[in-house]
Amino acid sequence: MTKIFKTVLGCGLIACLQLTSWAQSEWPKTKPVTLLVAFAPGSSTDIVARSLTQKLSEITGGNFIVENKGGAGGNIATTQVKRSAPDGYTILVHSVAFAVNPSLYADAGYDALKDFVPVALGPKTPNIFTANPSVAAKTLPELVEAAKKTPFSYASSGIGTTTHLSMERLKTAAKVEIVHVPYQPAAAINAVVAGHTQIASTSMPPAVPMIKSGKLKAIAVTSATRSPLLPDVPSITEFGYKEFDDYTWFGFFAPAGTPPEVLSKLNVAINRAMASSEVVDRFAQLGMASNPNTTAEFSTFLKAEVPKWAAVVKTSGAKAD
Repeated sequence: MTKIFKTVLGCGLIACLQLTSWAQSEWPKTKPVTLLVAFAPGSSTDIVARSLTQKLSEITGGNFIVENKGGAGGNIATTQVKRSAPDGYTILVHSVAFAVNPSLYADAGYDALKDFVPVALGPKTPNIFTANPSVAAKTLPELVEAAKKTPFSYASSGIGTTTHLSMERLKTAAKVEIVHVPYQPAAAINAVVAGHTQIASTSMPPAVPMIKSGKLKAIAVTSATRSPLLPDVPSITEFGYKEFDDYTWFGFFAPAGTPPEVLSKLNVAINRAMASSEVVDRFAQLGMASNPNTTAEFSTFLKAEVPKWAAVVKTSGAKAD
């Protein structure tokens, strides 16, 4: 009986292993892959996800869909993906806030380096300071001087985002007080266009169309050099702020324990999608650019980003709770 039991158990284990192997080899064709976006529709993160879905479906033969789950600076979506099955069918699409939130919140609900595996680094974009056309200031020094004389407020893409932290760094360096009004990413630009705040600090994708239509005035980008998309807009470093080179980046993450074979397939598919001419052009129109990268390279990048932004959060005193 013991021999029979061992034989049956062994056959069962083999069958389970074969089933797991088969499921991995069939990814992503057994059901739709959900790209769970950590912010609302219209946000930069949402734009990135939706720019890739069709290409990902074409490349893999699977069905990729976008679902938005905004709230708590992206933490709601992040914790949902953390708890999902590590089978490659639920992927988190997040921004640099993924690396910031664990130091910004008393309990973000996840460990950025332990609860997820980095799949691929998406595009990145400089942050940009813009103003409502009613603001007389045309340059960053003029804006700073105006803010010292008149109470100003600024909209950002949320507490602890690099858009928030970039403006806080400017306030510290320029010794000026500007009231922070956090919004959901997609709403921050609309706030300054509507005149609810005088200034906005956001990533470039939602700002560029408004700038080109004349509804916003571009003041400066937060990267060390000018953006090719807006070559007439100065870099903040041109005004003497030498330590700035701030970007908003986007990334794809899977729950810890996702099979390496699935991660590899998804990484290859994302890189191929981002390299397609349609996506490159779409990103360029919005001031974003991407470079091919492996899961290992993204992991190394993330291990540097988490402590980097933790230090900025500590220096700025920013807290989300």
